[in-house]
Amino acid sequence: MKRRQFVTSVLAGGLSVPAFAAQNHDHGEQVDGPLANVNVSFGQWKTTPPLDRLVSTPNSANLHKLIPFEATVKAGGTVNFIISGFHLIGVYGPGTEFEDINGSLTAPLPGAPPAVPPAVNDPVNRIYRGLNPFPLPADRVEAVNFANPGRYIAVCLFLPHFNDRMFGYIRVLP
Repeated sequence: MKRRQFVTSVLAGGLSVPAFAAQNHDHGEQVDGPLANVNVSFGQWKTTPPLDRLVSTPNSANLHKLIPFEATVKAGGTVNFIISGFHLIGVYGPGTEFEDINGSLTAPLPGAPPAVPPAVNDPVNRIYRGLNPFPLPADRVEAVNFANPGRYIAVCLFLPHFNDRMFGYIRVLP
């Protein structure tokens, strides 16, 4: 291929780039330092009694807690919710307390059998709702950016865990 043909083919290929590539993505100011990226364990696998997940994973083997209970990140930073088990993340904006979330507003999980309990579906001040846990692996990571300072609440929206008060806080510093 001659150089002119190569350049022409590259330019022509560039003109047919999918529309999503031309969208304005926020690549603004870099966030760095010890509070730029933190981990929150959203459920944990117990080791007492010993647990062998190769064969099966009983629900009773999961510790339904957010650890740490209150994590701190700076504005613009990211919280990596490390999810162990069947959980659905909900994050509500500053000023929301657990008692403010209406647990009677529920919706079934898409694709779940009828016997699977629903999820809390209160949209008031909700800034993030995670992936439907039903078809996903029990263990995954969801990275969530927190652009604005304040104290956010993260809860498990799966109704049985919500009713057991599975929640914690994310403090976002300026």
